[in-house]
Amino acid sequence: VIRSGYFPAKSQFSITEGLADTPILHCHGEADPMVQIGVARKSQSVLKNEMGAENYELKTYPGLVHSVSMDELQDVQNFLQEVLPPDDSCKVTLKDPGEMSVKELRAAIRSAGIGAKAVGLMEKPEFVNLLTDHRNGKL
Repeated sequence: VIRSGYFPAKSQFSITEGLADTPILHCHGEADPMVQIGVARKSQSVLKNEMGAENYELKTYPGLVHSVSMDELQDVQNFLQEVLPPDDSCKVTLKDPGEMSVKELRAAIRSAGIGAKAVGLMEKPEFVNLLTDHRNGKL
């Protein structure tokens, strides 16, 4: 996945034999002032026509500057879900908030970026409910 980027050094790059069909998604804003869209299109041409990339897609986003958009994130997510095989061994299993200590709950709440919502909470069930609601998308 390439986002708002380009291919600067073709003399230092080669595609490994047998991997020319490796999927590449290149996302780029059409209004990017830092890495202009023409540079992205040139990178596409070099990778496909000169380097032999067979499975390269350049997706552009009208009006998008050197930033990110929800459409771009959705495209990246769809791409990754399509090209990466499902592997349950990589799943992260979160500890049940009800089984956490107050110290663990506070750390998880800080890590989730919702510490301001915990101000004034005193009892463990309040911390459990806050973290549970956050994980369930209710905040």
